[in-house]
Amino acid sequence: MSYGRGIFAIMPLPGLSVATGRWMAVRAYPLRAAELAGAAAGPVTSVALLMAGCALLGVAAAGSGGAVVAIVLAAVLVAAVLACCNRLALSAMLARPVSEVEHPELYRLVRELSQDGRLPVPRLYLSPAEQPNAFSVGRGPRSTSICCTEGLLGVLNEAELRGVLGHELAHVSGHDILGSSVAAGLATVITFPASLARLARPASAGLKESRGSGLGALEHALMLVFGPVAAVIVRLAVSQEREYRADAAGALLSGDPVALAGALRKIDAGTAELALAPDGRRVSVGHLMIASPFRPEGLARLFRTHPPAGERIRRLEAPAGYRR
Repeated sequence: MSYGRGIFAIMPLPGLSVATGRWMAVRAYPLRAAELAGAAAGPVTSVALLMAGCALLGVAAAGSGGAVVAIVLAAVLVAAVLACCNRLALSAMLARPVSEVEHPELYRLVRELSQDGRLPVPRLYLSPAEQPNAFSVGRGPRSTSICCTEGLLGVLNEAELRGVLGHELAHVSGHDILGSSVAAGLATVITFPASLARLARPASAGLKESRGSGLGALEHALMLVFGPVAAVIVRLAVSQEREYRADAAGALLSGDPVALAGALRKIDAGTAELALAPDGRRVSVGHLMIASPFRPEGLARLFRTHPPAGERIRRLEAPAGYRR
């Protein structure tokens, strides 16, 4: 058995005939179609809800003609988000491209995992955040970017980092990266007015903010207006099950579920200690990360799509015989 563009590619096993192998491959097509349909259901619902909301606003403003104009503008907005979702998410974390000369071991791990998973090698980025975290974003396997924070590279050993990278690649092979990326882009656009209020504050200090920093008064007021709308878009497009699936597939890809569990334990501790302030840009991409970068309080709770870290760790360690 080998990894494929779904979670696995079904291949003939030793001792089976070629005809049997072909039959198994044909049987896999309905499963793949169901997997794709399930991954698309959430994003399609989010986009449909956004267009319906825009149409209602258009009707209220200018009647049926206004509804047509609003739907067209919403369609253009979705197309623009689809084209720019990578840049929107990466810019929210102030990420920059990282070269192989700078981090050869990171590139080596990603190449090995991509080869094992039969996936194109993604582009790699590095965020200056001290909080340990990582995320993947893109429209599909050939446009995927993986971003790690400096804090992540500083606290994980090689086996744990391999598990985290396997988790991110599992999102790609699991076909849920497009939906979560589009949801992040739409949420970023919706909360854009709140982001404008932040431009007056130094960008370099943004990723080091924690609970004590909070948001500016104007930014906070705008987030109270636009944040719940963006949260609905994200919650419809992203489910907690995607993280469980990526944990399982990523552990299998990296070959060490206990190492991934150890990485999640360190990341959970780091995000609690170095929690980011949920401003308009970062709160829209928090669901992309392997662990929520915010404290579960206030407006950030509306955007929370990650399952409890303890349950994720338990599921990863259970096959190894760990008792709870």
